[in-house]
Amino acid sequence: MLSVIVATHESERALVPTLSALVPGAMSGLVSEVVVADAGSKDATAEVADIAGCRFIASGAPLGERLRTAALSTRTPWLMFLRAGVVLDADWTAASETFMQTASFNEAAPRAAVFRAAATTSAQPGFGDVIALVRAVFAGRRPSPDQGLVVARNLYDAVGGHPAHADAEAALLGQLGRKVALLGAGARRVI
Repeated sequence: MLSVIVATHESERALVPTLSALVPGAMSGLVSEVVVADAGSKDATAEVADIAGCRFIASGAPLGERLRTAALSTRTPWLMFLRAGVVLDADWTAASETFMQTASFNEAAPRAAVFRAAATTSAQPGFGDVIALVRAVFAGRRPSPDQGLVVARNLYDAVGGHPAHADAEAALLGQLGRKVALLGAGARRVI
């Protein structure tokens, strides 16, 4: 149902907590696969990915191209993009499943979502979270790539995936614009 793609570069230490947080999703059957899209690390990033059972793709290509290539190599209807060192809250699986089910049954529902930023501690997005997201969209500020991204494959393909330029993750969030919802679970950078 969901393929997780993790961008890495010299990320052996940062990758461990990110992958650990994904275990409940794998155990529940939500996560079909994890793909590590690496920029040619010289550290033990490949070994960490291998031990965790991830598919490892190494390339010297720019980040956007690596992420787009990794996405094209998957076959699930939903994609999740994370950065190494970002850890999802324990309730991320329920929040993601609810979002994906709603989007699947409601044509008008958003097809992309980000996790709450680390500063937010409530279990559900509150009024302040919604205002912050609306303010970010209308003021030209976008959600951060550190908040992860869950996106329907058909929407990802429709916008052309990650662009090739330098800040590909932020650019994709900008392309999605108002189509991005806020999930009830949080994400925080730990490394």
